[in-house]
Amino acid sequence: QVQLVESGGGLVQAGGSLRLSCAASRSIFSIHFMGWYRQAPGKERELVAGISHGGNTNYASSVKGRFTISRDNAKNTVYLQMNSLKPEDTAVYYCNAKTYGVGAYDLWGQGTQVTVSS
Repeated sequence: QVQLVESGGGLVQAGGSLRLSCAASRSIFSIHFMGWYRQAPGKERELVAGISHGGNTNYASSVKGRFTISRDNAKNTVYLQMNSLKPEDTAVYYCNAKTYGVGAYDLWGQGTQVTVSS
């Protein structure tokens, strides 16, 4: 199975930017879906952005136009570029990888904290 390790979180002022990285332990080429989720204190985990094997992307309405997800198959890494950050973006961000069909799996990284100060 693939192991996922997130990095890039931290403390930033409102209006600032961060780039999160999710490094996989092996090739992500065949992974059907990779996404970034977040969970704020007292709230449910929510999908922030996702990218398919073919490069199709989807975003939560709250981040559309500010966040960009991308995948570099050669580096086995998925990125989340976050611009114009707001205090309400504060959460633990988790990387997720899903495959379907035979040998399907649904894996999570350990999470990285993003804190946006006002």
